[in-house]
Amino acid sequence: MKILHTSDWHLGQLFYGKSREQEQASFLRWLVEQVRLHQIDAVLVVGDIFDTGTPPSYARALYNQFIVRLHQECPTCQLVLLAGNHDSVAVLNESKGLLNALNTQVIAGADPESLDDGTDDLASEHLRDVLIALTDAKQKPAAVLCAIPFLRPSDLMRSRSDQSAEQRQQQLTQQIQGYYRQLFDLANKHYPELPVVMTGHLTTVGASTSESVKDIYIGTLDAFPANAFPPADYIALGHIHRPQKVAKTEHIRYCGSPMALSFDELGREKEVLIVELQPELGFVKAESLTVPVFQPLIRLSGSLSDIETQLSDLSDETAKLASGQTLWVEINVQTEDYLADLQPRIEALIGEQPVEVLRIRRENRARSTLADHKPSVQLDELTPEEVFLKRLSQEELDEDRRSALIDCFQQIQSGMQEESAQ
Repeated sequence: MKILHTSDWHLGQLFYGKSREQEQASFLRWLVEQVRLHQIDAVLVVGDIFDTGTPPSYARALYNQFIVRLHQECPTCQLVLLAGNHDSVAVLNESKGLLNALNTQVIAGADPESLDDGTDDLASEHLRDVLIALTDAKQKPAAVLCAIPFLRPSDLMRSRSDQSAEQRQQQLTQQIQGYYRQLFDLANKHYPELPVVMTGHLTTVGASTSESVKDIYIGTLDAFPANAFPPADYIALGHIHRPQKVAKTEHIRYCGSPMALSFDELGREKEVLIVELQPELGFVKAESLTVPVFQPLIRLSGSLSDIETQLSDLSDETAKLASGQTLWVEINVQTEDYLADLQPRIEALIGEQPVEVLRIRRENRARSTLADHKPSVQLDELTPEEVFLKRLSQEELDEDRRSALIDCFQQIQSGMQEESAQ
């Protein structure tokens, strides 16, 4: 059977104030076409379907349109949607029952406690949700999926005031490892002849991140060790936006985001993965499928004179643009002067070219030579939710209290968005 592994769509993302609606719509149309062309049996979307817990209405429309189009054009293809750290459990769950009728299964949250009562029968609702038989083109079971979404610390453990940060991290790692092992054993018990596929939305040790990836286990878990995963045939991971193999293995993979979510992700092709499994052999291979660039981005760096030269040489890039499209640019100017007129000077250099400068950064040459200097994150690079989470991370709170405050924040944010839309 063939599985398409994708993640980190971040529908509804505002890219330095610019909507990505058309770009994301183009990607989703392309994705359905690839499922049809490559005769994919199952699509796994491994977290961060939306960019925020309160996605705008157009992002929800894209989500629903994709599900309907996939079912219409590839009715036998199973679709499994898993929550990431950016996704709201409530938002994903609101249409879960309805989407079941479209051969789509939504796993918004984990309930490890339901497995701790000794119940390992498939009659258990939670077990039916997270242990999914994937079928081939003949509609015969060909693999079993342990569908694991983003695991919130509050789903797995209760913090104690007498625990150190190191002890909490160790406990959380053990709890995650135990949950994976428990589901792996149940998969082998109920489907002993089938290859086991597992998912995860987390950072593994050694994974290469980018500016757009934010820590998801604030103050509790830095990264999950790859050797703590069970010996599944394939492990489909999300959260890291750069496609990569984990621990130099072929069968543990990040597919990465399908489009650049920050300017530092430029220069590397974006992809989805097509994974082939056979009941007798298990994992056969994983092949990358390059995602077209639907919105051109470019980063310019250097002195002001270098920037002037680079801006005047953008004709090759702008010639590739579709009708009505513009080139999105980030400019990093290396200078020791403040240059109060930098913005108008750059605008004058652009002239009538179809170019939009989304961000200008001044890099002080003298400061950048210091060994201990780290580039600061600017406020315009963060969403309100990320600002809130960064502030929250400075407080000593147990996980229950932290989760309650995050829920309150999301409710307030949702209410404000609804009022502004009226």
